[in-house]
Order: sequence, then C-alpha cells, then structure tokens
Amino acid sequence: MSTQFTEMLNIQIYNPAIFSLLFRLLLNFFFLTIIVRWVYYPKTKRKDYVFTYLLIGLVTFFLSFALKKFDIGIGMGLGLFAIFGIIRYRTQTIEIKEMTYLFVVIGLSVINAMATEEISLLEVLLLNGTVIIIISGLEYFWWKDNEQMKIVIYEKIDLIRPENYNEMKHDLEQRTGLTIIRFEVGNTNFLNDTAEVKVYYK
Repeated sequence: MSTQFTEMLNIQIYNPAIFSLLFRLLLNFFFLTIIVRWVYYPKTKRKDYVFTYLLIGLVTFFLSFALKKFDIGIGMGLGLFAIFGIIRYRTQTIEIKEMTYLFVVIGLSVINAMATEEISLLEVLLLNGTVIIIISGLEYFWWKDNEQMKIVIYEKIDLIRPENYNEMKHDLEQRTGLTIIRFEVGNTNFLNDTAEVKVYYK
C-alpha cells in the first residue's frame, strides 16, 4: 500500500545519495564556519554578517545540490547565478570587503554541492583549504594594517568647512575613540544640520 502511495506521488522515500548530501553538507558548513566565524568575524565583529553568510551559504548549497539532480543546460546554469546577482542590501550600503566574502561563501557552496565523482575528496579539500589559507594570509599578515572605513552622521555642521579640518578630526576622534587617518565629508543636509562623513582609520 505504501509503495503504491509513493509511486502515485512520484516520491522516493529513500535514496542512497542522502549520505553524499549529509557528508557534503557537513564539509561545506565546516569550511564556511572557519571562514566566517574564525577569519571574518574576529576582524570585523559583525554578527549580522555572520548570520547572513552562513544562511546564504546553506541555501546556496541546497539549491545547487538539488539542481545537480536535474539535467540543466548552460542557460539554466547562468540563470542560477543571475538569481544570486539580484541579492541587494537596500537598507544600507554594503562595503566591497563584505561583498567579496559573500562571493566566496556562494562560490565555495556551489563547488562543494556540485562537485562530481570525477573530482576526488582530496581535490575538494585542497580547493577549500587554499581559499582559507589565502584569506587568512591576507587578513592577518599582508593586509593587517589596511585602512578601515566607517560612515558617521555628524551634526556639528559648522565644522565641515576646510579651515576647520583639524578641529573636526579631533572631535571625531574624541567621539568615536578611533585613531583617524583621514575623513571625507559626503552628503550634507542643511535642513537638519547633519553631514555624512566617511572616517578612515587603522
């Protein structure tokens, strides 16, 4: 009776490929956790992006693994990446570094999900490990003293003039507690006396 029911619904109750799914899922989550939690987060302290990256990586993995079961052509494959291309953060401007990490998370999830039997486990481990080594090297050695940027809404509108640069810099350092290298005044709203300031710091 149960066999007839499953045949009617055209659904398989058990498929040996489930073990491949579980192994690939654990492997993907392991490497994403290293990148997001142990490489990205200690440098930025952005918990919201940790949440976002892990979920996007998880959904990307499941979507890619499911599409691997179908005979998709080049057009469908390009359409898949077009879906990822429409991801936008409309509430705030996402920085290029965060976009790069997003691309890494999506790329590795696709690789781990769609790797065929022609690619050995050692090669998959090598691909993921190489990415982690490069990112860690850039973050903690080569690029460790790079400038960081933060956007500040500044209300002392009278200090945005060029002749008050040093006074405004000192005020920003006192308020933010940062050692500021330089800053740029962006959009200015004279209706509520505020200015958008890009602060660059070590």
